[in-house]
Amino acid sequence: MNRSHTCGALRLSDVNTEVQLAGWVHSVRDKGFVLWIDLRDRYGVTQLVLDEERNGADILAKAKSIGREFVIQISGQVIERVSKNPNIPSGDIEVLVKELTVLNTADTPPFTIEDESDGGDDLRMKYRYLDIRRNPIKDKLLFRHKVSQIVRNYLSGKDFAEVETPYLIKSTPEGARDFVVPSRMNPGQFYALPQSPQTFKQLLMVGGMDRYFQVVKCFRDEDLRADRQPEFTQIDCEMTFVDQDDILAVFEEMLQQLLHDIHGITPAPFPRISYADAMATYGSDKPDIRFGMHLAGLNDLAQGKGFQVFDQQEWVGGFAVEGGAAMSRKEIDAWIDWVKRPQIGAKGLVWVKCNEDGSYKSSVDKFFSQEDLAEWASACKAQAGDLVLVLSGGKTKTLTQLGQLRLAVAEEKGLRNPQVFAPLWVVDFPLLEPLEDSDHFHAMHHPFTAPKPEHIQQLETSPKTVLANAYDLVLNGNEIGGGSIRIHDRAVQERMFSLLGFTKQEAEEQFGFLMDAFRYGAPPHGGIALGFDRLVAVLGGHESIRDYIAFPKNNSGKDVMINAPAPLDDEQLGELSLKTTS
Repeated sequence: MNRSHTCGALRLSDVNTEVQLAGWVHSVRDKGFVLWIDLRDRYGVTQLVLDEERNGADILAKAKSIGREFVIQISGQVIERVSKNPNIPSGDIEVLVKELTVLNTADTPPFTIEDESDGGDDLRMKYRYLDIRRNPIKDKLLFRHKVSQIVRNYLSGKDFAEVETPYLIKSTPEGARDFVVPSRMNPGQFYALPQSPQTFKQLLMVGGMDRYFQVVKCFRDEDLRADRQPEFTQIDCEMTFVDQDDILAVFEEMLQQLLHDIHGITPAPFPRISYADAMATYGSDKPDIRFGMHLAGLNDLAQGKGFQVFDQQEWVGGFAVEGGAAMSRKEIDAWIDWVKRPQIGAKGLVWVKCNEDGSYKSSVDKFFSQEDLAEWASACKAQAGDLVLVLSGGKTKTLTQLGQLRLAVAEEKGLRNPQVFAPLWVVDFPLLEPLEDSDHFHAMHHPFTAPKPEHIQQLETSPKTVLANAYDLVLNGNEIGGGSIRIHDRAVQERMFSLLGFTKQEAEEQFGFLMDAFRYGAPPHGGIALGFDRLVAVLGGHESIRDYIAFPKNNSGKDVMINAPAPLDDEQLGELSLKTTS
């Protein structure tokens, strides 16, 4: 064998043991008469030592020719280290080298293979295989593996069967844009890569599989950001003969198991809040509940006082920032500029300082009395020393803007501690969203989501009021999972397609296979899909998913390491019937 131990395994108890190690040269320290080499592998670092007295001139000369990232194999004896290193597990020992073999040489890396590297993002993405040698990336990938094993073991223990579904499927008009794959054997026709295995897992329930799961790749051709990649991984699950409470119980327990096994936390039962309450209280359907700063509506208190910025708007609301009255005018102006950014889109920001002496100072003093401002403060639950921030506009848009401002202020104040975990369920979503200038709707989740049983009749009379039998799992302000009870009745599914603007012919062409399956005894069923990349990142204390993926794409959807996507040559294009004639 090339090695008897890994580089992270040896301890004082191994002194005098003859060992074989193999790995990468992390560093070389040459003092002339003595040479130290730090040898690194996935498991840790072991210090090697050579000197002329104990090793002889030949092997010492050979060792002096070694550079960083050379791949070497050694045999030697474990000895106690004189200058111990308490920062690494093997820091009490070193290995006196007796034999040394260079397995491969290495060019000087384009950046240092250290925890704190001098390589920028683009450079490290280009040489991702080198980046993986660094502990921060390696540890994240091993953490991902740990989470995956806990999930698989948990679901298997709950009688879920892992079943693979196809990657080459049919393009459908719902959701994000599809990635499409041309068919050589069927010229002019295309497969699509799945955005999710939704219809297949429903068909598995019709097939009687009862409990299914899959840790599966999915694909969406959409704009990228820190928590989104064109290809991503889902924990995809479905169950038969269940209601919403059954599904929430199973997957709440799964997240509790993850938090317990990884962080030693046993969380209380997760809160459940409605979509309407989440938007009204937090300005978000994925609220971060680790801190307060709850939103409050101020229409009755702020309108009708002659301030047109408020009087002409649908909704006025705000929240209190604890201790915010100590902010300077420059700091407040920075937040005003922040909300005016195109990403937020507010026209301005009104502020009220709640002074320690009980008085109030605001940016709208000429329009509102001290009594008016006191009522605002009371509605926002502001105390002396706090700052109230207020926005106005269309209700939904303004709630969202306040929600974004709330998160940014909390981040600035250090209230979003990544080592504190606050999960919750958001329930009672609207089933449908009206489309502008149309009698049709958009599905809030997807077209197969069932309405709440008591709302089914309203699909015919008042579809805008129908609530979905759907639920989202939220952790620290991140939606990490979403699901629903599915429609299993053909007539209800046909009505849903109609509301979404499908003609009968279009619905048959796109989803006829599913509608046919409903004719053969489709059981009641429901499920959930959790974004595995995002779940792993949040459990690891981060919001960006990229470093938890072995070979991610950049923000342009490119893999700069292998230079993908890339053009095809004319011969390939011709085979796929894609070659254009000039």
